[in-house]
Amino acid sequence: MFLCSWPLPMIMSASHRGTGMAMSGALFLPWNFETYLEFVKSLYLGPALIYTAKFVLTLPLTYHMFNGIRHLSWDLGKGMKIHQLYQSGVAVLVLTVLCSAGLAAM
Repeated sequence: MFLCSWPLPMIMSASHRGTGMAMSGALFLPWNFETYLEFVKSLYLGPALIYTAKFVLTLPLTYHMFNGIRHLSWDLGKGMKIHQLYQSGVAVLVLTVLCSAGLAAM
């Protein structure tokens, strides 16, 4: 209930920082991304759960990438009006879900 009162740009800013920290922390994990994918496959969870696990693994990567592109456009002075902030935020969220779904299907 508290989170819902935050505006979309504020939520996305916090999420961008969170995904960045999570991915930075992942650099210290002992194996690479492919090893974790193989581990998930070796659990014999069934196609639906494997797809879900792959989707969850790719979601922070795609979100951080698309939101980073959004930030780069802001650095160029583009898209800084309030309505543009919300439009680009929704675009980032839609692209994140679509690309994560596509990558998880691979």
